Amino acid sequence: MMLSWPNFISQMFNGLVLGALLALISSGLTIIYGTLGVLNLAHGAMFMIGGYAGFVAYQLTDSYLIAVAAGAIFVMFVGIVMERLIIRHFYSRPHEDQILVTFGLGIVYVEVIRFFFGSLSKSVPAPSWATGITNLGFMIYPTYRLAVIGIVAVALIALYLVLYRTRLGMIVRAGIEDAVMVDSLGINVYRIFMVVFGIGAMAAGFAGIVNVPVAPITPDIGEAILVEAFVVVVIGGVGSFPGAVLGGLIAGEILSITAMFDPSLSQAMLFAVMTLVLVVRPHGLLGSQGRS
Repeated sequence: MMLSWPNFISQMFNGLVLGALLALISSGLTIIYGTLGVLNLAHGAMFMIGGYAGFVAYQLTDSYLIAVAAGAIFVMFVGIVMERLIIRHFYSRPHEDQILVTFGLGIVYVEVIRFFFGSLSKSVPAPSWATGITNLGFMIYPTYRLAVIGIVAVALIALYLVLYRTRLGMIVRAGIEDAVMVDSLGINVYRIFMVVFGIGAMAAGFAGIVNVPVAPITPDIGEAILVEAFVVVVIGGVGSFPGAVLGGLIAGEILSITAMFDPSLSQAMLFAVMTLVLVVRPHGLLGSQGRS
């Protein structure tokens, strides 16, 4: 295609929107691994479930805000139940076991959604205050996509403050180092871990419903998102919250700008950049020595 500045700038904004969503999804993934040591391959399904839960809430209430809240809260509930019933039994198990059980759970979630909703895509319209286009002076751009950047930015800041500037975050980090000592102080560290798993899942669910007005959901949408989220985590650094944000923004721009020239090369370029990062910095851009 012929390259023009308006197209290039528009694609950069598209990359920013996609990158913000990937940053939020990946932050939940890296929080779960960084604090609990669990490789959650059902995380993409959490994104998908959030979209469908929000879709159901919107059909019942015709309210975008209720849909977003319902999608996030429902996925947090699913994450908490999943952690209490299954995941907590795998904290001390090999990563291979964690991968197999969460991969299996992801398949179950997809098929359950397909059973109830079918395979056709579902969508939720943008709220009235974010419909239409906005004139930025140098170009016009869909208002809701601009809103997504702001919504996700607020969500990421809130997530960071909760996990790294509160007593909850302090307990989590202490529990990672010595769960027995924290438990001896009268703190149920496994209950804290349950909450963290729920918050990590909620981040994916929140992104799932916020994304629906941008791109309709299908039961399989979580598969591609999961792959991209893992690449983001690797680029930014496994277990690093700032790394997830930086990696998400980088990945979003790579996917969007590459798509201008050849959409079929987008994924290949993303993996090429991940490989380059691993060669130069084996622990990612902002990562440190991983878990043993």
